[in-house]
Amino acid sequence: MPIRTRFTIWRPFATAATAALMAGLLSPATAQAAPSATAPTADRTSRPVHSYENAVREAVWVDTGLDGDGDGRTDRVAVDIVRPREAARQGRKVPVIMDASPYYACCGRGNESQKKTYDAAGNVVQMPLFYDNYFVPRGYAVVGVDLAGTNRSDGCVDVGGRSDIQSAKAVVDWLNGRATAYTTRTGTTRAKATWTNGRTGMIGKSYDGTIANGVAATGVEGLETIVPIGAISSWYDYYFAKGAPLFASGPDGLAYRVESPEARARCSAVQQRIVDGAPRTGDWTPLWTERDYVRHADRVEASVFVVHGMQDLNVRAKHFGQWWDALAKNGVDRKIWLSQVGHVDPFDFRRATWVETLHRWFDHELLGYDNGIDDEPMADIERAPDQWVTSSVWPPRGTGTATLRPAEGAVDGVGTLGLRPGTGTETFTDHPEHDETDWASRIDQPIPDKAGFTTAPLTRDLRLSGSSRVTVTATPSTTSAHLSAVLVDIGPDTIRDYAAAGEGITTLTDRTCWGASTTGDSACFQETAAKTADVDYTIVSRGWADLGNHASATGAPLTPGTPYTITLDLAATDHVVPEGHRLALIVAGTDKDLIEPPSTTPTLTLDLSRTSARVPFVGGATAFARATAGTATATPESAPLDGVREPRPVHPVP
Repeated sequence: MPIRTRFTIWRPFATAATAALMAGLLSPATAQAAPSATAPTADRTSRPVHSYENAVREAVWVDTGLDGDGDGRTDRVAVDIVRPREAARQGRKVPVIMDASPYYACCGRGNESQKKTYDAAGNVVQMPLFYDNYFVPRGYAVVGVDLAGTNRSDGCVDVGGRSDIQSAKAVVDWLNGRATAYTTRTGTTRAKATWTNGRTGMIGKSYDGTIANGVAATGVEGLETIVPIGAISSWYDYYFAKGAPLFASGPDGLAYRVESPEARARCSAVQQRIVDGAPRTGDWTPLWTERDYVRHADRVEASVFVVHGMQDLNVRAKHFGQWWDALAKNGVDRKIWLSQVGHVDPFDFRRATWVETLHRWFDHELLGYDNGIDDEPMADIERAPDQWVTSSVWPPRGTGTATLRPAEGAVDGVGTLGLRPGTGTETFTDHPEHDETDWASRIDQPIPDKAGFTTAPLTRDLRLSGSSRVTVTATPSTTSAHLSAVLVDIGPDTIRDYAAAGEGITTLTDRTCWGASTTGDSACFQETAAKTADVDYTIVSRGWADLGNHASATGAPLTPGTPYTITLDLAATDHVVPEGHRLALIVAGTDKDLIEPPSTTPTLTLDLSRTSARVPFVGGATAFARATAGTATATPESAPLDGVREPRPVHPVP
C-alpha cells in the first residue's frame, strides 16, 4: 500500500488486484527481506523479494555505430543500470525496463524534476522516478539511457532523428547480444549484458516516450512493449499544423536546451543542419520524413500502452490519435488511457491505479505472466475529474463518422450545425489577440473574428470518439491566412483546469512511497490532487492550418479574392456532450498562443456549401440525428462561469 507521510489518511483500495499490490509495496525498513527466487504468486503478480539497497548499480557505454559529432570515432551513449543482485548470483536472467531521455542532466524528470546523481565511482545513486525503486525488488532491471549529446554520452542531439533513435535502439541491441558496450566512455574493456534475457520494455513521458515510439518503429528485436506517455508520433506535427507554426521556435532550440556543454561546443554543424532542414515556412522537408514514426507503424512488433492528456497543448492530442490509428491498422496489441489533464504523467493524476496497472502490464509483457490484463477493457477514459469509464475497444464499436454542415443562422455570424447541406457565406477577420476561449465564450454573439455554428440543445447524450476533420472553403483578402477549427461543448461543467500551472493537478506536501528507498534515492513522492474549474463551455477538439498549404505540404502565397479549400486535422478525443448542451463548430483565424499569426491580417469569407466537419460519433450520423431531434429536457446555464485559458510554453519542451 502507499506509505503516506505528514499524517495523511490512508484510504483502502477497492479491488482484489490492488489489494495484492498493497501487500507487495515495501517501506525502506522492510525492503531488505531475505531474497528468494522471483516467481508469480497465485494471482500471477511479481513480488518484491530482492534487496533494493544491495542492487547492482553500474554504468556502461554502448557503441551506437554512428559518428554524429564528426570526431573520427563512433559515439558511445551512457547507460546507467540498476538490477537485482540476487538474480545475478543465482544465474537468473531478468527483463529490462528502459527510459531513454535527453533530460537526465539538463531538466530533470517527473513532477519533482529529478536528475540522475552519481557516486564517486560514477555509478548511479538516484535514478529519477519510481521505476527502479518499485520494479528492481520485483525482479526487473531498470536502465536509464542518456541520448546522444546529453549528460555523459558522446554525439549530438538531432531531436528525434537517426542519432536520437539509434541511441536507444543500440542499447536494445546490446541487451540482446547484438551490439558492443564498454565499461568506460573511452576505454577498451567490453561489457556484456549476461544478466538479462533481453526482453525490454521502454517507457517515458514526452521526449522519452517519443523515443520509445521511434525505436518501436524500427521493429528492433527484443523490444517487447512500449509505454509512451504524452509522446510525439511525428515531429512535424509538434512544430507545425499544415504549415501553421505552433511555436515561435523550431527543433534547434530544443536541441540547444538539452545538449551537454561538451556537445554544444562540437555540434554546431549538426544544429545548422536542423535549422536548414526545419524552415519556419512550415514546408515538409526530408528532416520531417525522417522523424515521422507513423509511416513506419507497420514495423512495430512491440505492444503499445498509450497514455495521453486530451487537453495536452504541448504534445497535442493529434499525436496519439494518428499513432493509435496506424497501430490499429497494422494489428498491434495495444491499450490506452485518456485523461482530462494537459501534459501530465499518470503517476500524478491517478497514482495508485497507474502503479498497479503498469505493474501488471510489465508482468504480462516482460515476465509472461497470464494475469488477465490483456482480457480487460482496452481503454480507460476520464469522463470528469477523477471519474473514469472503460471501453472494451477504442474507439468503441459502432462509432461512425457523421458529416456535419454549417448553415447561416437568423443572426449574422451565428449559424446552425446539422446534417443538411448549408448555403450562403460567413465572413470573419483574423484577430491575432483572440483565441478559442474568446470565440467559445461568445458563441451566440456576432463578433467579427469568428464564424460560429451550433446545434440546438441536445435531447440525449452524444459521444464523440476519435479524430475529426474539418474541410473549409475560404476566400482570403490578403496573400496569407491561418485557420483554426474548434469543436466546443456549450454548457456548464466542472473539468480539470488544464490551463492552470499544473495542467489539471495541484501538487501537495504529503508524500506516498512506491517501492524501496536508499539514502540517495527515495521512493516517496509528493501527492497530487485534481485542480478543477467550473466552465460554461468545454473545448472538445481543435486543429489549425496555413491556407497557403491548401494544395501540398509546401506553402505558397494566396491570391486575394480566390477561394481555396483545405482540410484541418482535429485532435483525437473522447467526450460526451450531455443532454441539454449544444455542440458547436467554430472557424476562425489565429488561435492566440496556440498558433503563430500569418504575415498579414486577412478577412476570410467561408463558402458554407463547401464547408463541413467529419466527426466520429458512437452510433454515427444516426446518433447525431437522434440527439438533435425534438426538444431537450434541459437548457444550458446562461450565467458566465470561469472558463479556461490556454497556456503556452515559453520554450517548447515535449
